[in-house]
Amino acid sequence: MAQSPLKAAIQQITEEKNIPYESVIDTIEAALAVAYRKDFGEKNQNVKVEFNPENGTARVFDVKAVAPDELYEQYLKDQAEREAQAAAAAEAGEAKSIPPPESPPVGATTPESAEAEHFDPKTMIALAQARQQKPDVQVGEEIRTELFPPAAYGRMAAQTAKQVIIQRLREAERDTIFKEFKGREGEILAGTVQRVEGRLVFVDLGHSTAIMPPPEQVSSERYQPGQRIKVYLISVNTTPKGPEIVISRSHPEMVRKLFAIEVPEISAGSVEIKAIAREAGSRTKIAVFSNQKNIDPVGSCVGQRGTRVQTVIGELGGEKIDIVEWSDDPVKFISNALSPAKILSIKVNADAQSAIAEVREDQMSLAIGRNGQNVRLAAKLTGWKIDIVGEGQNLEDRLREREAMAAAKSGETSPAGEGDAATPEKAVPTEASAEAKTEEPGEAAATPVEDNAAPDSKASAESAVEPEPKNEA
Repeated sequence: MAQSPLKAAIQQITEEKNIPYESVIDTIEAALAVAYRKDFGEKNQNVKVEFNPENGTARVFDVKAVAPDELYEQYLKDQAEREAQAAAAAEAGEAKSIPPPESPPVGATTPESAEAEHFDPKTMIALAQARQQKPDVQVGEEIRTELFPPAAYGRMAAQTAKQVIIQRLREAERDTIFKEFKGREGEILAGTVQRVEGRLVFVDLGHSTAIMPPPEQVSSERYQPGQRIKVYLISVNTTPKGPEIVISRSHPEMVRKLFAIEVPEISAGSVEIKAIAREAGSRTKIAVFSNQKNIDPVGSCVGQRGTRVQTVIGELGGEKIDIVEWSDDPVKFISNALSPAKILSIKVNADAQSAIAEVREDQMSLAIGRNGQNVRLAAKLTGWKIDIVGEGQNLEDRLREREAMAAAKSGETSPAGEGDAATPEKAVPTEASAEAKTEEPGEAAATPVEDNAAPDSKASAESAVEPEPKNEA
């Protein structure tokens, strides 16, 4: 038997809008019920419609739940009292209408008693009346009385049904989109740039469009309509206009998810990314750790000849990535975080979460980085305030000076490089706030920490890093 055009149209709607077939049928039935009530409905009718998509016919029913006779009798008594009160008020010149008590929602309880229940003539029928139609019916069952429209639906009823269908389908589509993406927060999605409006970028994710606000964009990237990109799903929010899907290209967690896709050891749990510091579009530092002695965490992320890290770099538009080994020893971790610079010694103050690293003069610019980027990312990665000083400076004096400055400012973080202008020939020490945790955006370059990675992984990572020129400090 050939499929009816109506059913084919319904299936087309379900495919285009990604709505379940049953939802479309329910929507049509609700619209037909509204149309019947508008043209032929009577008071206290609970109209339900059964629609047959095969032949396009519909049957209309008045559906009521069977209630105890006592409840119905109480309803009649209350109604008689309200009518008597209204009549007395009218005679006294107080023509005030006394509204009937509202029926509570299904399953709700009243303050007086959890067992209190009101008879609703629209949705209920007394047991005695129900047994006139069905002798063996019991309380709680349903009585369905078929109704027959006396004529065709009018123009206004058809227009109302059309509006109901449009509204219900839109609501069903929004609900489907919300359910689909709400459970995928924190995932990497592939999409196509749909359009750019001002500073907002709209990305087509298939059945829906996501928005990428300016703070979540990479400043060095230019988005063109039709461009395919990978994005990080931040959140799905409910708004009056439907679900709002917010995505990002600059979120630090995007780096973690990309490495989890490319590195099997991370997805298996044998290698863990402990911390991330990112300045999107420029450079990122990640700290990795493995609790299995036979696995090199840095080498696993770099991959053979740097293939794994280069794939992530390509997804991030050429953003450099430094891969260092995490350690619970602050001195070792800070030394690794300042890679690729070679550190001579580190003095730490655990109470103030601050550290001073001593480097040779030829390593000063590499340790600080362009515009202080290397030490700034190291501070974000470790959570410690870090100063860089030249070789030969007294670290104890420098540490006491830092403590005195911190005490004088009542615990406020000193501005970067403060207190170091007196020793310009030693390169200006740069410090970063420990409040800059790894969740903040940062930048990147692919380099394993020396002496911590396998020989082949060190060579691979170094190939992905461009050394900082010495005059950048």
